[in-house]
Amino acid sequence: MSSCSSCNSAGSCSSSTTRGGDGQCHEQIMARQDRAIAATLGHIHHKIFVMSGKGGVGKSSVTVNTAAALARRGFRVGILDVDMHGPSVPNLLALTSAVEMDAEGQLMLPAVYNENLSVISMDSLLQDKDQAILWRGPKKTAAIRQFVSDVKWGDLDFLLIDSPPGTGDEHMTVLKTIPDAQCVVVTTPQEISLADVRKAVNFLQYANANVLGVVENMSGLVCPHCQQEIELFKKGGGKELADSYGLKFLGAIPLDPATVVAADRGCPVVYQDVDGPAKNAFLALADAIAAAADNSLEVLASTHA
Repeated sequence: MSSCSSCNSAGSCSSSTTRGGDGQCHEQIMARQDRAIAATLGHIHHKIFVMSGKGGVGKSSVTVNTAAALARRGFRVGILDVDMHGPSVPNLLALTSAVEMDAEGQLMLPAVYNENLSVISMDSLLQDKDQAILWRGPKKTAAIRQFVSDVKWGDLDFLLIDSPPGTGDEHMTVLKTIPDAQCVVVTTPQEISLADVRKAVNFLQYANANVLGVVENMSGLVCPHCQQEIELFKKGGGKELADSYGLKFLGAIPLDPATVVAADRGCPVVYQDVDGPAKNAFLALADAIAAAADNSLEVLASTHA
């Protein structure tokens, strides 16, 4: 990535940090990239960072379906998949094409799902989709920065950032690179999930991040036969967590077999013709996030007026 360690001239560059120089080469690269990042982010109205301290809560599914719901509402939406070791966003959208470059050969073009929705992911850069990414922190940090600086996102209403579980290098890099990101925390209702999500909320508070609210995924199951609701993994834990931290509860997404079928087909459930519990819930969640994001920016603007 964009660092002295990967530069072809690193062996001969007198200012290379790898040769014990004064670091000017690396600093110049970083400064240039910082300017590119700032220019890119200036064309993106809302940056929504979707995260959870717990794996297996359906975070990527929430990211993709929320992004698709926003796109269906007419917003211009991008998805940035920063889960380097387990990227799943392209699979959820059946995107198999490799990343292409723009006409000038300078910037990567995100994969296009439809006219309002595009994606960049490490999975799109791999020739072998089963290849493991064996990277430590610095390379992951460089990749995330490059996914912002070297991708031609264009003008977007929303950029949704899908993250891996936990509170590691990827999360700290996103919050440092995109300081005005608005964070959405995903959990499931049961205590085993809530315990880890509390750590994620604590991390965001420590980082002085803007937490937009909490989403409860897998919130009950609506029987497709009798339409009765079954509390398969309990219900209400996400709302209780949000209330305990004084956060906004953005909505609950029920378990729905249609979501699984849609994911396997690479078509978000919100694009299905038939209404269903998950589809309606994701559309409502998208509306709630859009409203909360606008309100958050208004509050931020008024406090700095």
